[in-house]
Amino acid sequence: MAKIPKAIEAEQVAAGWPSWLAMAAGEAIKDWLPKRANNFIKLEKIGQGTYSSVYKARDIVRDKVVALKRVTFDNQDTESIKFMAREILVLRRLDHPNIVKLEGLIISQASCTMYLVFEYMEHDLTGLASRPGTSFTEPQMKCYMKQLLSGLNHCHSNGVLHRDIKGSNLLIDNNGVLKIADFGLSVFFDSQSTVPMTSRVVTLWYRPPELLLGASQYGAEVDLWSAGCILGELYAGKPILPGKTEVEQLHKIFKLCGSPSKEYWNNSHLKHSASMKPPQAYERCLREQYNDLPRAAVELMDTLLSIDPAGRGTAASALNSEFFTTRPLPCDPSSLPKYPPSKEIDSKMREEEARRQRVVFGGKNRTIDSETKGLKQSWVVPSAKANAELVMSLLRKQSRSSSTCSYSLVSKRTSNSGPITQGPRFPNSKREKHISMIPSEYLTSSGSIEFASYKHVEEGKRAPKPESSSQDKSSADELIKKLHRDQLGSCKLEHSKASALIVS
Repeated sequence: MAKIPKAIEAEQVAAGWPSWLAMAAGEAIKDWLPKRANNFIKLEKIGQGTYSSVYKARDIVRDKVVALKRVTFDNQDTESIKFMAREILVLRRLDHPNIVKLEGLIISQASCTMYLVFEYMEHDLTGLASRPGTSFTEPQMKCYMKQLLSGLNHCHSNGVLHRDIKGSNLLIDNNGVLKIADFGLSVFFDSQSTVPMTSRVVTLWYRPPELLLGASQYGAEVDLWSAGCILGELYAGKPILPGKTEVEQLHKIFKLCGSPSKEYWNNSHLKHSASMKPPQAYERCLREQYNDLPRAAVELMDTLLSIDPAGRGTAASALNSEFFTTRPLPCDPSSLPKYPPSKEIDSKMREEEARRQRVVFGGKNRTIDSETKGLKQSWVVPSAKANAELVMSLLRKQSRSSSTCSYSLVSKRTSNSGPITQGPRFPNSKREKHISMIPSEYLTSSGSIEFASYKHVEEGKRAPKPESSSQDKSSADELIKKLHRDQLGSCKLEHSKASALIVS
């Protein structure tokens, strides 16, 4: 990243950008002004990543719903700031209907926290595909694939590799438009460059074999492999290569796509080629495995999932394949069905809820009626290792009657929760039935960024500064402890009632 002159850096600081950002990433914010945090209201968390969180929010100036991606840097770490700046530069370079649009930045002057403001998209492909009762027709699948490849073609034509194509990074709005999102692992590339790149990119199920073997020189082919996995997933109704480890992932790839030729092993010079080489050669069986799919779909999948990266073609050549010209043709995005908002985090919460219900009601295979409970075992994502919305869950449970256990052995779970606090509600929300408006104290960051709340917007006031983070943490800890005690006591009471009924 080119370093900007000191004079421009000083102008950026005068315009409201913090000095630590102007110094490390001045090029990324060039000609931009920071947005004011009190012009936004956080509504709910809709995504959780390793290094960031995503919130649904309302821009009260434009009266528009947006998405806020929150990133915090440890001790103003220069390398982390430059890493985020690269994502901003990539997004500013790209301008395409099938790529998510970055609308601005919110910056904390004191703490090292940044919010990226994006257009809001109601769904992602993972959350949409895992909704109970959702299935895609062939014209719909072709429509989504056409938009994905169009977005990738624009990226590659502008020298950008995404390096993390997967269902949860493909956002879809209520008009049926698909947009590629989350460019956190993206990088500028030149096909003639010899600068090595890391192979530790792309989510495992969508990672091409050359990266698993340690390749440091690669190009647009890595995104095309991921697109081939998405195509197979749309038709199969589940991930086609769900490995648990890198070794297992490579083994699954070789079993489906065949192991590389002897010439490939000899000429690739890949770092892990010796240790990862299979003990026996596998014949390619992709066409046989998916012989029940339309021929044009299998042809395109066969090309995109070529073991040799050079055999995958380009996004442009994929768009010109017979897959998009044979009937049924891709439908228009505007003709796609309208769905309630659905994200990957929703499918994970449904899966976690179903798992808890099975534990409570006994039996590994015992399930709950999906129509009455609104639950479905997700086949798109693995079981969540942690509930990213624990605090929100506890707050919702607090609003229920203290005599009702959330997973009572006698009484059924209540179908609605009392409101946590007063405020506007959004009937289009997928979780309207189970979640109330977040309290204003949770809408205000514990750092220097102060978001507005509906209370202060109505009164025309600026949100007050939050109390110290130590007090917030102490209060939250006490709240969680109290809720645990209340829940435990309530569950014991219901268990005693159940025991009494059994004895009598």
